[in-house]
Amino acid sequence: MVQRGRGQLKTRGKHRHDPPPEDPWNEIGPRLWMGGHVRTGPAGEEPVVVRREFDLVLSLYQREGHGPPPDVEHHFAEMPDGPLTAAQIADVERFAVLAAEAVRAGRLTLVRCHTGLNRSGLVGAQALVELGLGVPAAIARLRERRSPRALSNNLFVRYLETGLPTARLLTGLDA
Repeated sequence: MVQRGRGQLKTRGKHRHDPPPEDPWNEIGPRLWMGGHVRTGPAGEEPVVVRREFDLVLSLYQREGHGPPPDVEHHFAEMPDGPLTAAQIADVERFAVLAAEAVRAGRLTLVRCHTGLNRSGLVGAQALVELGLGVPAAIARLRERRSPRALSNNLFVRYLETGLPTARLLTGLDA
C-alpha cells in the first residue's frame, strides 16, 4: 500500500507478486510484445527463454540462460517492482522510446520483466502512449491482451497517469 504524507511516497508492506501468465509473451500492439522470464505451466512456474523470435529485447529483469542470444539486440535496465528513482523512471522513458522507434521501423520488439506484469507493463504502456494511445486505453489494452493482473502495481499506474516526465521530476525532489 502506498501512503502519501509530507510530500513523499512511502510503501507500506511488500507489493504482492501475482503468478505469471500462462503465455510466455503476448502481442500488446502491432510488433510490440510483453512477457516475462517465467510463465505458469502445468507443473507450476516454468522458465521462458528468448531465442530469435524478436529483433529487439528490452529487459527490466535479467536471469542467466533466458536469452536472447548475443546476435539479438538486447538492452537491460535493472528495476524494482516498487517505487522507482528518477534515474529508473528515465530508463522507463528511454526504453519506451526505443520500443516505439523499433515498432515504427517494423521490428518485432519484446519488453519483459520477471513475470511480465508490472515493470514490463509500465514500459509497454508508455510505448503504446508513444505510439499514440492514451494512458487509459494503453492500460486497458495490456490488461486485455496480457493479463487482467497487468499493472497491478498502482504506483506504476500513477506514474503513467501523472506523466513520466512529471513523475521523474517529482521523484527527483526526494533525492
